Parts: sequence; C-alpha cells; structure tokens
Amino acid sequence: METQSINIGDNIKKFRELKNITREAMAADLEMSVSGYSKIERNEVDLTISRIQKIAQILEIDISQILNFDATQIFNITHNQLVQGFGSQVENHNHSDEYKDKYIQLLEAEVKRLKSVAGE
Repeated sequence: METQSINIGDNIKKFRELKNITREAMAADLEMSVSGYSKIERNEVDLTISRIQKIAQILEIDISQILNFDATQIFNITHNQLVQGFGSQVENHNHSDEYKDKYIQLLEAEVKRLKSVAGE
C-alpha cells in the first residue's frame, strides 16, 4: 500500500522514544494490546486517520510530524547556527507541500479502504 512508504510506524516509534513513552503506555492510551501496538511501529497494519490523530495527540505532536519525521523539528537549528558561528549556514527547508501531499495520499488510502469495507 502507498502509505507504507511513508514509514509512519518508524516515525511514531522515534517520537515515542524521544518522549520516553513505553509501548505499554501507548497501547493502554490507544486501548489496544501491546502486540497490536507493536505492529503499528513495525508498519504491519494500515492506520486510519483517526488512529494517527489519536497517536499524535498522545505524543503531543502535529499529525504532519508523524507523516514526515525531520530531525530539525526536534533539535534547535537556530541554536546550532549560533554555536557554529556566523560563517555557517543551516538551510531551513519548508516541508509544508510534502506534508500536504503525504496527508492527501493518506486520506485517499483511507477513502479507498472505507469504500472496500462498505462494499462499493
């Protein structure tokens, strides 16, 4: 499926680990088993938009961050520029179009899944 290439599960795992949240705590908050939650992080299940929104809420991040993990979201690039000195430049990439495209791709996959469940 197209959404697998986004590596949503990998991104969720990175944010969970950065926030020192256990798999057990995530599973409990999502009202699911630990093994079921682990499948999410291993990209073995297709996630619904509502499930991704709930995960983002638990992790206290924006859904776009799950769709595209970027180290610059985590680390203070402005501070790094000051530490490196005025001669260094760190590019600030705007990923909003990429986020939008991935979100649209995810929504389209969800519509397709719902249509198949409804028997259309």
